[in-house]
Amino acid sequence: MSDDARLDEEQATQRRARVLGMEYFDTSHGDKPLYRDWLTVPELYQYKVIPVQSDRSNILFGVTTTTSQQTMKELQQRFADQRVSFAIISDTGYRDYMRLYDPPKKVEYHDIELNQAGSTELIDQISSILEQVRADDMLAYLVAQAHRLNASDIHIETQRDFVRIRFRIDGVLHAIARLQPDKYRILISAIASAGNVSTSTDEAQQGHIAQRVKMADGTDVDVNVRLETVPTINGMDVVMRLFNMDQSMYTLDKLGLSEQERKVVDDIIAKPSGLVMIVGPTGSGKTTTLYSMLNSLNSEERKIITIEDPVEYQFPGITQISVRSTEGGNDETFADKLRAVLRLDPDIVMVGEIRDMDTARTALQAALTGHLVLCTFHASSAAAALTRLADIIGQNPLFISAIRLVMAQRLVRHLDDNTKQGYSPSEGEWKQINDVLATLPESTAKPNLEGLQLYKPGKSEANPYGYQGQIAVREQFMMSEPLRQLLEDPKLKVTTHSIEDAARRSGMLTMLQDGMLKVIGGQSTLEELYRVVG
Repeated sequence: MSDDARLDEEQATQRRARVLGMEYFDTSHGDKPLYRDWLTVPELYQYKVIPVQSDRSNILFGVTTTTSQQTMKELQQRFADQRVSFAIISDTGYRDYMRLYDPPKKVEYHDIELNQAGSTELIDQISSILEQVRADDMLAYLVAQAHRLNASDIHIETQRDFVRIRFRIDGVLHAIARLQPDKYRILISAIASAGNVSTSTDEAQQGHIAQRVKMADGTDVDVNVRLETVPTINGMDVVMRLFNMDQSMYTLDKLGLSEQERKVVDDIIAKPSGLVMIVGPTGSGKTTTLYSMLNSLNSEERKIITIEDPVEYQFPGITQISVRSTEGGNDETFADKLRAVLRLDPDIVMVGEIRDMDTARTALQAALTGHLVLCTFHASSAAAALTRLADIIGQNPLFISAIRLVMAQRLVRHLDDNTKQGYSPSEGEWKQINDVLATLPESTAKPNLEGLQLYKPGKSEANPYGYQGQIAVREQFMMSEPLRQLLEDPKLKVTTHSIEDAARRSGMLTMLQDGMLKVIGGQSTLEELYRVVG
């Protein structure tokens, strides 16, 4: 509190004392002697009084404007052998005294190591830390540790007797802590307040927290998360998606694109027009791919506008618009925003997600008029995305020609190169590998399998899981002649299988094929590939 604000509070307290016909005691100056013999610390909290002056025969209690008359009577009766008097002190003065009588405990924040994640010892240790700190510190500490472990999400899950906190690290959940219900309620209130969501609604909600928190130990933590909440039978569950604001992380070089994939993306950046669609489930890295492309396109000569729900990463030089849609509400849709944005003469537009026919048609129309339109789409594969898009656009040659690139991706865990262990494939694994490689397009060189070694995760003290980070397995196609003929011919039935077949004839690698080549290259395992791709 500033000196001026404190002076204002003391003057207001003095006026209040005059109105009540009581003495006023200024706590803003001078020493604060402590008299511990009269009341215990819990009683100081209970009665909300402070002994501010005392000798053998006299006690002057400082009281606030909320201290009851009954409390003052009880103190006079309790200390009948002393002359007891009362003076009003400010609320800030009371808190200053209580920090002296009951100094806050110094909390030692322990960094979480990867080798501890999920262990009973870690859960007990982190749970103990969280029970001791204020709500803002709980949130900031969890976010800081999640970033330290390169976690993508924090899950807060209500159980019958406790609340479980887990981090998703490299796509897999690990238990971190347990909270008692009363502490959970304090944390969830702080999260709801910061993210502008309600703790009493029966509906699922979305929110965004972007703030800087100074923790009790002086550490500054940037809390930048997207909230997803849902009511359960035990309370409100929360998932917080973490955003990394380091712009240097979003470059094409860090996407792990193959030479062929990179050439296609570079061609789009050199001649930015048409529709580019990135496809995959939640948590597959779609937004990271889009922002890496936007970062490469960002220049003084181009006007770039994004429409997102919500804005996840903020970059200088890009105009970013947040659209919040609610089912059945009157909010502007992505299509409404997109039509408004196109009147601002952008060169490049990013639509956070195509969710409906109106947005899809508007995006395609924009792509036809010389804009580059980037968007995400929830689908299981590139072919499935185009099937759904074909239902929207029908046999329209203009719309079909607007599609520049469809890329689908999933994330698999990358083996730790320091601990991975080589082994010779079993007969069943040889069959899996050969069955996939036999379907490779003719334009793709088959790898030499002589003396092939596969790898499995090893262990070390620092990394007991054997994986380090994630890599994307992708499939992508441009609008080739076989695909164009399929989509434009009204006599041909357009299905996911027929689209994928036409794309593969044009040289597309499926996610399974791309992943198998990465497994053969020692980057991941067969088990991990089939876990993710199926």
